[in-house]
Amino acid sequence: MLRHLAASDFGYGDPCGTPALRRAVATWLGRSRGIAVDPAEVIIVAGVSQALGLLAQALRRDGIDRMGVEDPGSLGVRQHLNNWQVDTPPVTVDAAGVRVDELAASGLPAVMLTPAHQFPTGVVLDGERRRQLVAWARAGGLVIEDDYDAEHRYDRPPVPALRGLLPDQVCYAGSVSKLLAPALRVGWLLVPARYREAVVAAKRNADLGNAVLPQLVLAELMSSGALERQLRLLRRRHVQRRDAMIAAVAAHLPGATVHGAAAGLHLMITLDGDVVDAELAAATLELGVKVQPLSWHCQRVYRPGLVLGYAANTASDIQEGIATIAAALRQMPPAARLR
Repeated sequence: MLRHLAASDFGYGDPCGTPALRRAVATWLGRSRGIAVDPAEVIIVAGVSQALGLLAQALRRDGIDRMGVEDPGSLGVRQHLNNWQVDTPPVTVDAAGVRVDELAASGLPAVMLTPAHQFPTGVVLDGERRRQLVAWARAGGLVIEDDYDAEHRYDRPPVPALRGLLPDQVCYAGSVSKLLAPALRVGWLLVPARYREAVVAAKRNADLGNAVLPQLVLAELMSSGALERQLRLLRRRHVQRRDAMIAAVAAHLPGATVHGAAAGLHLMITLDGDVVDAELAAATLELGVKVQPLSWHCQRVYRPGLVLGYAANTASDIQEGIATIAAALRQMPPAARLR
């Protein structure tokens, strides 16, 4: 690959990314997510976290400093937006996805969503809610769509991206963090034309653009079909690990309810009784197993639970980890089991 590069390829290029990767991403999104986009519209970013930071800067210039977020919803997203002085009031998520009626009643100008596989509950925004959301957006609302875990689906068909329906009202972000590795720090961002100049300026000021060589390698993986082959391999592996975790939860935590098993790289479980999930997570960590308490991702009172990742663990590790959670739960003093 290096032999085919000109000297100019190693200079400061377009902050939006290399043409090769932008073409590859446009093709990938058209084929896998139903998004028709010109490569010139693709902005290459250092993951979804940077995409949110760039958007926050552009939106604040446009007078938008409040953005609804899903509840339950990602603690990291809230922290990142708050860091850019964007307020993040909660909008309820239920079994059908985000409550659009609540969103509409709030008067919020924008909302951040994970509609294909909601984090952490795993629910999919259903057809009726999608229609309601489209109506809300067409009336002037702005949607920031994090296409979280969209490629990792096992027991259900793919869900089209919202961006394909409303390109003028949806900012779309995706990355290869769950396809290859988070450490690569490569993602992509699509924004309505009215925000493009401000977002590109923010990207230029942030870092002058992503490193070129990783972009060219990723472009080759995408255009050659290697990334799709990797995804098929990952799906088979993840199904086995997911099934191992579900079986382990049934065996060791019979009072727990599993959520979000049809797709993604994690399960959410909710627990019976008055367990303080943050204390359970801390007790589990002391025994050598790291989990996230569900309460971290909730702005309002919600059932106690845990968020459990399975993608990076073998079946035996998963079995041992769930048994460790059960042991930590049994060892918790009665006072720690009361909310």
